[in-house]
Amino acid sequence: MGVCTGPLWARCVHFGSITLLKGSLSGSVSTRQGVSSNSSSRPPDTSLFVPLSIKSDVGSDGAVGAELTQPLDKNELLKMLNKFYKRKEMQKIAADQGLDARLFHQAFISFRKYVLEISMLSADLHIIFNDICCGAGHIDDLYPYFMRHAKQIFPMLDCMEDLRKISDLRVPANWYPEARAIQRKVIFHAGPTNSGKTHHAIQRYLAAKSGVYCGPLKLLAHEIFEKSNKAGVPCDLVTGEERTFVDEEGRQAEHVACTIEMCSVTTPYEVAVIDEIQMIRDISRGWAWTRALLGLCAEEIHVCGEPAAINFVTELMYTTGEEVEVRNYKRLTPFSILDHAVESLDNLRPGDCIVCFSKNDIYSISRQIEIRGLECAVIYGSLPPGTKLSQAKKFNDPEDPCKILVATDAIGMGLNLSIKRIIFNSLVKPNINEKGEKELDTISTSQALQIAGRAGRFSSIFKEGEVTTMHRDDLNSTWAISEFCPSTAGLHPTAEQIEMFAYHLPDATLSNLIDIFVSLSQVDGMYFVCNIDDFKFLADMIQHIPLNLRSRYVFCTAPINKKQPFVCTSFLKFARQFSRDEPLTFDWVCRHVSWPLVPPKNIKDLVHLEAVHDVLDLYLWLSYRFMDMFPDANRIREIQQELDSIIQVGVRNITRLIRATETNAPPGTNPLSNQRRLGPSPVSPRRVRGAPKAQDSGVEGSQLDKSLGSRLVQEGLLTPDLLRQLQKEWSKVHRQEEGVKLVAGNNKTKGNKKKKK
Repeated sequence: MGVCTGPLWARCVHFGSITLLKGSLSGSVSTRQGVSSNSSSRPPDTSLFVPLSIKSDVGSDGAVGAELTQPLDKNELLKMLNKFYKRKEMQKIAADQGLDARLFHQAFISFRKYVLEISMLSADLHIIFNDICCGAGHIDDLYPYFMRHAKQIFPMLDCMEDLRKISDLRVPANWYPEARAIQRKVIFHAGPTNSGKTHHAIQRYLAAKSGVYCGPLKLLAHEIFEKSNKAGVPCDLVTGEERTFVDEEGRQAEHVACTIEMCSVTTPYEVAVIDEIQMIRDISRGWAWTRALLGLCAEEIHVCGEPAAINFVTELMYTTGEEVEVRNYKRLTPFSILDHAVESLDNLRPGDCIVCFSKNDIYSISRQIEIRGLECAVIYGSLPPGTKLSQAKKFNDPEDPCKILVATDAIGMGLNLSIKRIIFNSLVKPNINEKGEKELDTISTSQALQIAGRAGRFSSIFKEGEVTTMHRDDLNSTWAISEFCPSTAGLHPTAEQIEMFAYHLPDATLSNLIDIFVSLSQVDGMYFVCNIDDFKFLADMIQHIPLNLRSRYVFCTAPINKKQPFVCTSFLKFARQFSRDEPLTFDWVCRHVSWPLVPPKNIKDLVHLEAVHDVLDLYLWLSYRFMDMFPDANRIREIQQELDSIIQVGVRNITRLIRATETNAPPGTNPLSNQRRLGPSPVSPRRVRGAPKAQDSGVEGSQLDKSLGSRLVQEGLLTPDLLRQLQKEWSKVHRQEEGVKLVAGNNKTKGNKKKKK
């Protein structure tokens, strides 16, 4: 794959006429087979194998063994068992049967416990022990009985080959026979943000007899839904939480706009549009793009995305024998990279958008902007769609005094905004890596381009965009952001695969089944198994609730925010009520969320209202999977719309909520995060580059800088520039006072000397 060079914002942009990419299918397959054979030899992670408990019941043949031989002494049994455990030959033979050192040890502990605690051994095992004790047998004769016990507590040992076949994910293209039965034409619309690539794909979608649009967000699906119907093309809307049919009798339209997880891979279409294809490598949702790209049953597949993804998509299509036609687009409006940072909120201008990567930064900066007498709109990911659109409308309205936007990277997709200048408050974003670990990473080129491209959009009042950073040091590092080229596609185990696993391992928990599946899964070099931590989190949460496997699996795929305790508690109550076969009625939900609700009085109230909105989303999501048990979807949607309006009121007054939160907060705490204030600025989870340090003032250890000064900056009452100016003045006064004291002291010393004389 070629390496892209040049400035960040111009990087990976291909120009030129239509090109046709072809490749050697046989060569590609042989290479991938080589990778696959390596992965198939990978041993399973046996730490995931949980031993089953075996009851020490009396053998079915009672005391026959003792009657035929003689009673056994427990001390002698223990000696024989320990001698067997130390036999290296036994461990080697057991390893060939799938018992590595860890499993061998666990199996032996269980076997020893069984032998010593059972009141009467089975006749055959009793006779074997007696023969060994009398010298008529060898200690190795215990091996078959040990292995029989090991397979009872580790049932996966008997079906390992079957489990490997079920978890073989090396040829996902074969999972979609309907798509493989037709010769699809794949067109890649490549270009940067605001290049019109999606517009051209949608024009073909509207002209087709039937079509499906697959987008990453509900907002995007809703936008295409409205655009299609306004253009006179009847179109349905399908998201995880909503089904809208334009036909009054509920008949399906020939066109549908959906979130990508909801697309049908069995319905035939003339045209399918897959938006933001670069998300195929997303560690959580990438599987949905893989499924759509390989499985959509459409004559034409129009893929929209960044040029950096062209090579990978082309290579992926080699596995299906389909050619990729590439159409390149230029950005419709120019934008420039400024050579200076903003450095202070005093330098903000109308049309500015400050991009943060945490809600706490949003709250803090909004408060500081208000102190300067400016109004700002606020957009972040956990806001309801209606509230996001309301804030976008407020910011875009030329008659509204709100001319500043403070937002997270949620603005990167789905919202049309009239932005002149994008200002990155930070280039560091909290992420979860492929191992499920949290880490702070510098944003990728793809993320930076997606966000920066919102400046100077074609349909906005600004015909040219600008991009810069808040802090000077970040400006220098912006152009060193790592390159982003998708090289793998996500996969996820299906309910059918997990059910087949459960057939072989009926006593395993769902979380354990998923762990074993991933451990045994075989993927080639083009794919990876998506992160399943959220799935396992939910599976563990409801493990004690009696549910059949399919229902449990569906519950665990629900898209919930596990960081919200109220959402998790609601999820648990939903599952428990469901397990009792008691429908979750409108009245039940209203009691649970304490409906009706009132506008928020502080940030804590606002966060709770957002959580309630998520709970209602969860109800709607489940209502389309279990209609009988969640029967009041329409009434729930009505109160959710009311709640959206209440949240809009709160967000419009967000600075007032922040002030109320600060007023009620205990001294020495950060009211926005409930954490002790550890740094000089609340604007970032790390120390903000360019923020004043104690030594900058010229008075090391100055009390002004250490306590009062940092507090004033945090609360937005002082800017860093004003703080430095105050430090200089204080330092000057301090030196003058010290000079006066020194002169007075010298004069006093001279006077004392004269008196002595």
